Amino acid sequence: MHGRILCALGASLVLASGGARAGEPAELIYTGGSIVTVNDLQPRAEAVAVRGGRIVAVGDGDEVMKLKGPNTRVVALGGATLVPGFIDAHGHVFNAGVQALAANLLAAPDGDVRDIASLQDKLREWRKGATSQRLGWVIGFGYDDAQLKEQRHPTRDELDAVAKDIPVLAIHQSGHLAAVNSKALELAGITAASKNPPGGVIRRRAGSQEPDGVLEETAFFAVFGALPEFSAASQEAIARAGVQLYQRFGFTTAQEGRSSPGIDAAWAALAARGELTIDVVSYADVAVADKALASPYAGRDYRGRFRVGGVKPNLDGSPQGKTAWLTIPYYKPPPGQGANYVGYPTFTEEQATAFVDKAFANNWQLLTHVNGDAAIDQLLRAVRAAQAKHGKADRRPVAIHAQTARADQVAAFQELGIFPSFFPMHTFYWGDWHRNSVLGPERGNNISPTGWAMQRGMIFSSHHDAPVAFPDSMRVLSATVTRVARGSGDVVGPEHRVAPLVALKAMTLWAAYQHFEEKSKGSIEVGKVADFVLLSDDPLAVDPLKIADIRVLETIKGGQTVYRRAAATTAEAGGFDGSCAASPRCFTGMRTLAAWWVADAPAF
Repeated sequence: MHGRILCALGASLVLASGGARAGEPAELIYTGGSIVTVNDLQPRAEAVAVRGGRIVAVGDGDEVMKLKGPNTRVVALGGATLVPGFIDAHGHVFNAGVQALAANLLAAPDGDVRDIASLQDKLREWRKGATSQRLGWVIGFGYDDAQLKEQRHPTRDELDAVAKDIPVLAIHQSGHLAAVNSKALELAGITAASKNPPGGVIRRRAGSQEPDGVLEETAFFAVFGALPEFSAASQEAIARAGVQLYQRFGFTTAQEGRSSPGIDAAWAALAARGELTIDVVSYADVAVADKALASPYAGRDYRGRFRVGGVKPNLDGSPQGKTAWLTIPYYKPPPGQGANYVGYPTFTEEQATAFVDKAFANNWQLLTHVNGDAAIDQLLRAVRAAQAKHGKADRRPVAIHAQTARADQVAAFQELGIFPSFFPMHTFYWGDWHRNSVLGPERGNNISPTGWAMQRGMIFSSHHDAPVAFPDSMRVLSATVTRVARGSGDVVGPEHRVAPLVALKAMTLWAAYQHFEEKSKGSIEVGKVADFVLLSDDPLAVDPLKIADIRVLETIKGGQTVYRRAAATTAEAGGFDGSCAASPRCFTGMRTLAAWWVADAPAF
């Protein structure tokens, strides 16, 4: 009863503030479907009115329709479900555009690579296309050794079988490793005499120092040095491709989750010309923080739908790639490593402390990549020191991924005001791999521990980290709710499952809070931006195991439709088919990809 009274009161307040009787007519009214507001005071509504790109009324259908004027467009939802626009809590929207241009090496359901032979076939096929012909390289993205039949990375010899005369680059799905052929090693100057760079590893052939073709973390940055140069117009084309992909999955706010000056320049150029159709917030690599945060686009307000929101350092690597920094050794160490192998840090203790201190001193928002619990410990030490020195203002530092966070570390997040952005999609893509190879059963079940956050009454966000995974909003929502592994079908850590409404908040209202945007986005409330997604089914009403099957029908930014689903295409059915590579507009070279990864290299 109390809940109904509260909702009714909320509805009456919303309609009064929206001026249902005295206000100007609405430009748009949405009605005739299920409207999930993600506003606890008014969880459901019958209609929503929009004027000037903002929400002016939410509530009872008859009341909202009083704002209908002679020029008001009434949109019949046809029984579909309207929810707030999705907010990208962590991803790399530019590199999602790059992913569209490379050979698709992903496993099911996003591709069909299942073993090294099929990986080779994909690369050979892509070599025939216009992009490879103009680049003089063969480039693929998304292979996953955990999903290959051989359960290992491809070697230089196997990539030599694809091409010996030109370089071949196969990027791991994590983005933290790559496999290359002999020609690529030659161009990069990597030989048996090469030393492991700080924060990286050159894997070797058994019993020798000869590189086997697999390069971890900073070790594969050198490969990009010989990639072709390309223009600002090409960078902008990649950026547009990334935005289009995000829109397809209902995202109205995208994150550029560790940018370089070149990438930010592309976003700024599009923003200046009014060509961005969704908001893009960028977090600059810590090595270029001073320049990025001096930009006129830096701050909390968007200019032309772009802003620079803060700084992003990486303190370690990838758990599925076994480069994340742990306190307890890997369950099964990678080839060439002993039983005590725990991964490795990207920065020294002094460097990490200095980065965090500088961010706090300048009141920069800090998004820190921490996968392993040792890296999380390093972040916690640095934040404690910075808060003791600079005070505990509302800076909202974010722990990105925090996949192996221990219960005591989740408590420390709450104590220190660190906002966790978890990656539950790992339970779908790599849940079996984590339990059987990376972390073992106990730690594997506790990966992305959303349940521990909920037990403490904490809010969090949930992300996709595109292009590590497609920015598939329903896959994010499904994994956060069900935690079902794609291989075994097992539930990975049942105590960390959350209700569908909680998972939806983690992609909307709570993600808006993470970005300091909760007053303008994340829920369907009067005064907020009219950012919506129209879904084929209600994610709060369907069988949770069917959430991943829900389709985005339409994406609406500021009251304007920026995506509408048509008949299924190859891309809609699961991944890119590489046809983009044949288009002159799609050809961009790969130097920007190089620039992004090189910008990630630690500055020693």
